[in-house]
Amino acid sequence: MIEIKNVGKSFQGKEVLMDISTTFEKGKTNMIIGASGTGKSVLLKTIVGLFSPDKGAVLYDGRDFHKSTVKEQKIIRGEIGMLFQGSALFDSLTVAENVRFPLNIHSDLSESEKDDKVNFYLKRVGLENAAHKMPSEISGGMQKRVGIARAIVMNSQYLFCDEPNSGLDPQTAWMIDQLIHEITQEYNLTTVVVSHDMNSVMEIGEYIMFMYQGLKIWEGTKDEILDAEPKELQDFLFSNKLVRTFKGI
Repeated sequence: MIEIKNVGKSFQGKEVLMDISTTFEKGKTNMIIGASGTGKSVLLKTIVGLFSPDKGAVLYDGRDFHKSTVKEQKIIRGEIGMLFQGSALFDSLTVAENVRFPLNIHSDLSESEKDDKVNFYLKRVGLENAAHKMPSEISGGMQKRVGIARAIVMNSQYLFCDEPNSGLDPQTAWMIDQLIHEITQEYNLTTVVVSHDMNSVMEIGEYIMFMYQGLKIWEGTKDEILDAEPKELQDFLFSNKLVRTFKGI
């Protein structure tokens, strides 16, 4: 579980996050949605420690990340997996070497133990036959699956996904959504997905937080979102063709 308590963040006197509080529960696909420039990415970077909040706290299962010692922060970071918007694979490394990279940096496992873990997680994402390929030799969807395997290879407790469907066709995007959802439940992860893709929201959004101009405007489930009252959220929703289809408009 991750608890966000009254987090605020400003840059050059401009408030970007204003008194954000929420809880991301373990075993659920938690989503942060909103238009571009609403503070989604800043909140994500604050949660994972790339930014320090000006006020408030970020708690990982009760551990206050920003008030922890460097050693304690390192332990928490070792429990975090990240799936980046562009997959962020190393072009000069094979698929297997990309997944192995965190193990080389952060673990004391033997070489054979690392091999076993890499093979296990590549099989879990359906890429056991692509281990020796280079990133340039596989599709965008396969690259995202490599990114997921790399994000969880350290037995991560927390999985963060930044626009995981960016640049993917609808069928591949659906497959990535389902994989994220399955892995979240299978490994009981606390998963946080930043997205503006309403297809993803309606498919896997178990908890959804809507942000507008640095504020948390609404929170709820995918079953509640279509009838949510805030005008800002309705404007965001009805600009989306999928939502208009759901509503029969």
